[in-house]
Amino acid sequence: MISYVRRVTAACALGALSLGLAGCGEPAARPEAAPKKSAAPRPSPTPTPTLAPGPGGTTPVFARGATKRKERVVALTFDADMTADQGARAAAGEHFDNPALIGTLRRLKVPATVFMTGRWAEEYPAQARAIGRDRLFEVANHSYSHYAFTDDCYGLPRVPAPDMRADVDRAFAAFRKAGVEHVVPYFRFPGGCHDRAALRALTPTGVTAVQWDVVSGDAFATDADAVVRQVLDGVRPGSVVVMHCTRSAAPTTERVVRKVVPALRERGYRFVRVSDLIGA
Repeated sequence: MISYVRRVTAACALGALSLGLAGCGEPAARPEAAPKKSAAPRPSPTPTPTLAPGPGGTTPVFARGATKRKERVVALTFDADMTADQGARAAAGEHFDNPALIGTLRRLKVPATVFMTGRWAEEYPAQARAIGRDRLFEVANHSYSHYAFTDDCYGLPRVPAPDMRADVDRAFAAFRKAGVEHVVPYFRFPGGCHDRAALRALTPTGVTAVQWDVVSGDAFATDADAVVRQVLDGVRPGSVVVMHCTRSAAPTTERVVRKVVPALRERGYRFVRVSDLIGA
């Protein structure tokens, strides 16, 4: 297990990523008002496994697969972060995308789940569409705005409780507009921050909230080898690893993948998507 100190350090790095992507001196855009009916994701060709509702019918939460001891499988997940107010930074040349990373996953034939914000899909529709049409991958919801769903979440602006559902639905709508085909009904809270109120708010959307049990520490990392060690030290059968698909804020991730994938395969691990873990 990753030590408490390393977890805190990695969590702080994740928070720094969230803060770094939250804009600089720009007012937070308020998400649209909640629609009367949830905009469900485009259905997959085959039914996508989800978890049963949590306590009181709330949104269920998944963090790690329950696998047989000898079944060494691991899911690599990548957050495509971009907030609602970062268009100017993207227009100025900042890269919230990472095509080299996606290309490496394809070359190494690594299935993966990409948790995409609606704003990222709007900024990079061709890339979002290509990822969604590649059966190696699945696209899941990471909110539209990348604002927090709780108080005190690494300093992120907060989505007002009445607008949480609308923010998630708006991301699904952005995926449809971009032509993303393989969208699964999973949601990752920005910063991983959630509470019972947030889980209740998202219940009508029918999503399963997906967390992780291995923090890669790739946020703003400059030492790829340190990130590799953290991942390799943390992975266990059924693990969900969180990394990022944001080149400007996680510049080492593509190099990390090139090292982590063969190392885990040497240990007997097989790479799967989150839907495979939940389905198992």
